[in-house]
Parts: sequence; C-alpha cells; structure tokens
Amino acid sequence: MTEASRVRVLPATALPRAPRIQFRLDRWSAGTLALALLVAIPVVSVIGLALSPTDDIWAHLSATVLPGYVANTLGLALGVAAGTLAIGVGTAWLVTMTRFPGRRVFEWALLLPLAMPAYIVAYVYTGLLEYAGPVQGALRALFGWQGARDYWFPEIRSLGGAIAVMTLVLYPYVYLLARAAFLEQCLCLLEVSRTLGRGPWRSFFAVALPLARPGIAVGLMLVLMETLNDFGTVDYFAVPTFTAGIFRVWLGMNSAAGAAQLALVLLGFVLVVIGLERVARMGQRYHHTTGKYRPLPGTVLAGPRGWLAFFACLAPILLGFAVPAATLARLATLAAVGPFAGRFLETAANSLALSIAAAALTVGVGVFLAYGLRMNRSPLLKALARFAGSGYALPGAVLALGVMIPFARFDNALDAFMRETFGVSTGLLLSGTVVALVFAYVARFLALSFATVEASLGKVTMNMDSAARILGHGPASTLRRVHVPLLKGSLLTAGVLVFVDAMKELPMTLILRPFNFETMATYVYQYAGDERLEACALAALAIVATGILPVILMSRTIGHSRPGQPLG
Repeated sequence: MTEASRVRVLPATALPRAPRIQFRLDRWSAGTLALALLVAIPVVSVIGLALSPTDDIWAHLSATVLPGYVANTLGLALGVAAGTLAIGVGTAWLVTMTRFPGRRVFEWALLLPLAMPAYIVAYVYTGLLEYAGPVQGALRALFGWQGARDYWFPEIRSLGGAIAVMTLVLYPYVYLLARAAFLEQCLCLLEVSRTLGRGPWRSFFAVALPLARPGIAVGLMLVLMETLNDFGTVDYFAVPTFTAGIFRVWLGMNSAAGAAQLALVLLGFVLVVIGLERVARMGQRYHHTTGKYRPLPGTVLAGPRGWLAFFACLAPILLGFAVPAATLARLATLAAVGPFAGRFLETAANSLALSIAAAALTVGVGVFLAYGLRMNRSPLLKALARFAGSGYALPGAVLALGVMIPFARFDNALDAFMRETFGVSTGLLLSGTVVALVFAYVARFLALSFATVEASLGKVTMNMDSAARILGHGPASTLRRVHVPLLKGSLLTAGVLVFVDAMKELPMTLILRPFNFETMATYVYQYAGDERLEACALAALAIVATGILPVILMSRTIGHSRPGQPLG
C-alpha cells in the first residue's frame, strides 16, 4: 500500500464547523441593543401603521389618483435612471481611460452638481425657461414671434422637466462609483481584449462595463432612493408622484395609515429594482485577477474626438452647477442687503445648529453601534444594527410620519398621567420640537455614518484591542484612546456627509419643524413657491456652498483608490 493510498478522506459531516457566535449580554451589548431599537422606532412605527385599518381609503385612491401616482413614479424613476447611467458611466470612462483637454479638471468638477439640491435647480430653471423668462423672451425678440401660438417650447413644469433636473443633479452618484470601479480594474484584462481584436469601445462594453457593474448598480440604487425621496421638485413642477401623494393623503385626507401604506409601496419600488438587478447577475462573480497594478495609460483623444469628449464632460457641469450657481449669485447680490438679510441670518443659524447637532449625534451613534458589533459579533446585534440604518431607504416624509406618531403617543400618555396624578399638564414635550427633528435626522442618516465607521473600524486589527486590554484599558478607554484617533478621517468624512444632507433635507423638516421655525431649506421652499426666488437666493447659495467640501473630499478619495495611480 502506497503512502498516498493511506490518506483517509473525511466525509462532509466530519469536517470542522465554524464556531457559532453566541449573543452575550454585557453593558456594551445592552447599550448597542437599546440604541439600535431606539433608532429603529420610526421604521417599526411606519410598518405598524401601514398594517392598521384605513377606512377603505385604498378603494378611493385606486379609483382616482393611484394609477397616476404609479405611472408618474415609474416614469420618473426610469427616466432618471437612464439619464444618470448615460452621463455618469460615459463621463467616468472618458476621464479615467482617455486623455483629452481639461480631463484633470473634469475629474473633480463632474462631482459639483452633487452639491446642488434638485429643488433649487428646479426653481432656477423654471425662472429661466418659463414663458416670461429670459430664454423665451430672447427667442421671441430674435425671431419676431408675438406669442406662444407662434412657436413651440418644452414645458419645464412637467414630468420631462423633473427627469431632466434630477438627472443633472444625481448623475454624480453613478459617476462617483463608476469611476472608482474603472480605476480598480486590472489593465491586463483590457490588454487581452485588445489582443483579441477588440477596439476601445468593444473592450469597454465587453470587459470594462460588466466588471464595473456592481459599483454602477450601487450608484443607481442611491439615485433611485434620492429620486423617490424628492418632494420639492415634484411638488413645484406639479407632478403627482408617490411622495407628493403621501403628503396629500396624510395632510389633505387626514389618513396617516393610508400615507404609510403608500410609503411601503414606494419602498417596494426600490426593493424590486434591487432584487431584479441581483437576479440578473445571479451566479456571476467579480474578482481582481492580480495584485499588480500599473498606472492607466489612457487613449489619447486628439482633434475633433478630443473636443467632443471635452464638451460631453462640460455640458453636465454647466447645466447642473454653473448656470444655477451663477443665477443664484446674481439674485443674491440684489437681495443681500434688502429686507430679507435679517431673516436669512436667523434661518442660517437654525440650519447650522440643527445640522451640527445631527452630525455629532449621528456620528456618535454610528461609532457606538460599530464598536458594539466589534466587541460582540452576534448575528442578532448585526441584524438590528442593519435594520436601524434602514431609515435611509425610506422617503423623508415617511420617516417623519414614523417619528411623529410614537412621539405624539408618548406626549399624550405622559400628559394624561401627570393630569391624573398631579393635576399638571405637561403639554407636548417632544412632538413639534427641535428634539423630534434632530431624532428624525439621526434615524435617516445613520446609515451614512454607521457604514463609514464600520468599514474603517474593520481595518484596525484586533491585536490593538488585545494590547490595550493587557495594558489595563477597558472597552471605553480603548475606544477613546486607540480607535478614535485612528478613525479621525472617517469620523470627519461621516460628519461632513451628514451635515450636508441635513442642510438640504426638506420633507422631514417641513413636517416636523416647530411652529414659526425655518431652516434654509424650508426658507427657500417657501419663497420659491411664491415665485420670489430673489428673496431666497442667498439661502439657496449657502446650501450649495456647504456641499462643495464633501465633493472635494470624495474626489481626492477616488483619486487615491487605485494602487500606483497618482492623484490628479
């Protein structure tokens, strides 16, 4: 009998199994569990409300406005998805794999429209393109037209206008992740494709695009969630979508349960799209084939092709950022010293205070949850933490509903108890206060901070924790002295992202803000809705300015994402 024949093959049942991680209850686990459950209250509240009776409101909605909500929401989502894919993927490929005039500027400038809220772009282009605006006025003067019957001009306040505006603002999500995916690809695969006789474009569609598909899909999911969450644009353009319908059913028909059910249908749109994309690539795997990277050489586009690439990248920047920003700057100079300057300072102070508080609390909660999962890798805690961060997938109006209902019940129960026991009325302590608004911000934007902190914390070896324990430091001391200094960059990034999103948030703020309390987002919405854009131009410009910093940070991060690739 040979040596090889004496090797015994173990049956599958005899193979060692990975140890199952059991949930153990300690102070950190209990705190993580309690915090995750607290943040998840709005999501649970919406689900519970949607399951409650609705007095046959669905029969009325189905016979009247529901078909329109479905058609407009589908049309908006599909149109924005197609537009952002074309612009985002096309420009990402051009600036990554080709060389043409202005490419290095376009690498970061293509992210600038991300700083521009969609509803502000809608207000600007309505003023520019409506019948009484400068564009149509100049056309009538140039061609001698007397009225609208003499020519045709596309209507900006329409479904097509909403698709165009959101595409210009949201394509950077796809560009961001598509460019990162292209930078991380191995050059060997593209070279093999070229040796097999495929040209640059065939190699792009046959090799580069399929390999970048997971990243592009994530960017598209972000686009869809932002599209479905939008209220300011569709409301201003009078496009009846699910988000606008939630406001009408809740506030107009006084049916919170019907609004919650509409919200779950809206969430179903996102889940269906995610499921279809995953089914489409079922069984496919995306791996790096080598650990060796070389700087991308890039195809030189000279002559007409180079200038065509130049204008292809310039157009979305001009339309999505430069034109709206220049218009706002011109209007702001007219109203900065006017009667609205004092109101602007008060509104700016409110927005800054809210956004700073939301950023600090959201980052703190994200750090606590991520560190709690690091110490106790229980599947239960992991699932609860993921569920607590699911608020980002819900529209802001829906999450506001989920915050208002439990807070109102708590206030009413406490007031009734104090009246019966002490004869004192406590009134509304949480509902309609800044506390409710900040809590809603934390519940919505927790996914941003938690994902950022968890990813960075996972890069810190557990040997650091063990060394700190040997030196006598407990969990809290280890977090404060070891992990927080190592995570400063990630904490700053998470804080800036939450701060900017809180500054732009409109639906939740409209619903939950205290009486006579304005933020810059609601201030802009109020005056722009009254066709007084010059009165809110300074506030709109301030919102845009706060979004430029994260754009710069993200651009630098992408530039460093490929090993051996210099920034620039």
